[in-house]
Amino acid sequence: MEENREISALFHLIDDPDEEVFGVVSNRIIDYGKGIIPNLESLWENTVSEGIQERIELLIHRLHYRDLTEELTKWNNNIHQDLLAGALIAARFQYPDMASSQVFQDIEKLRRNIWLELNTYLTPLEQVNVLSSILFNYFNLKGTEVGYQHPEEFLINKQIETKRGNAIANGIIYLILSELLDIPIKAINIPRQFVLSYFKSDYDFSRHTENFMYKSEFFIDPISGQVFTHKDIETYFNRINTPPATVYFKPLSNKKIIRILLEEFSKCFEEERHKYKKTELLELAALLVEQEELPDTPDEQEPL
Repeated sequence: MEENREISALFHLIDDPDEEVFGVVSNRIIDYGKGIIPNLESLWENTVSEGIQERIELLIHRLHYRDLTEELTKWNNNIHQDLLAGALIAARFQYPDMASSQVFQDIEKLRRNIWLELNTYLTPLEQVNVLSSILFNYFNLKGTEVGYQHPEEFLINKQIETKRGNAIANGIIYLILSELLDIPIKAINIPRQFVLSYFKSDYDFSRHTENFMYKSEFFIDPISGQVFTHKDIETYFNRINTPPATVYFKPLSNKKIIRILLEEFSKCFEEERHKYKKTELLELAALLVEQEELPDTPDEQEPL
């Protein structure tokens, strides 16, 4: 953006010690939109004061955050919320300038390799074995429990790059591939877990009165691709002393999945200097509230 007199004057005031003045200056700079980011980056490079650099970094972040909010709002208002698009929006919170092309290429490569191994004669278990084998053995994706010391394990671009993701991130890739290949796998709301369910192919999702658990062929741990039986799930519910209510076995919408991702990702930013990131991520998650909310997944995860 060509620097005019107002921009020049605003930049001179960035170092004003009066927080109220800086607040007014910040808002005016933000009003210019993303086009002013190169100017701010140039100013950062020519600034020796770490304090002023931090203020410039915060301004750039606010500009990216405003753009991200608009992008997530558009995604939320779509008739179909594409899960890959939602995961990329979440990743851009940390990596606003990332190129999505490599993610698309790797997802397509995985889809093609799985598709080549599938045929109409495979049982549901055989289909899942093919998908898991390509994802965890051929692509060498590693899975971890959900933790908050490694933010990159939530983000699909870093997950593809490092081949390491937590249960939520791995589950999202599993779901993306399942949808592309017309395999009826959905995420469900098991307490303290992110678990996938292979629903029976003839199941009518519009019927909400029946026990969803028994509409599942089996369950899948996205950390490793391990398959769990109904008995395994019943044992887990007994261990956590929770009745296996039908609500836990209803498929989660893509909107709900991205909301869970944002909420859990926000817990990576508990340090005081990063608290603003936690607040922003929770604000983004709040954009995705549905009319009928399922019970929130508890903070701590337990092994099945």
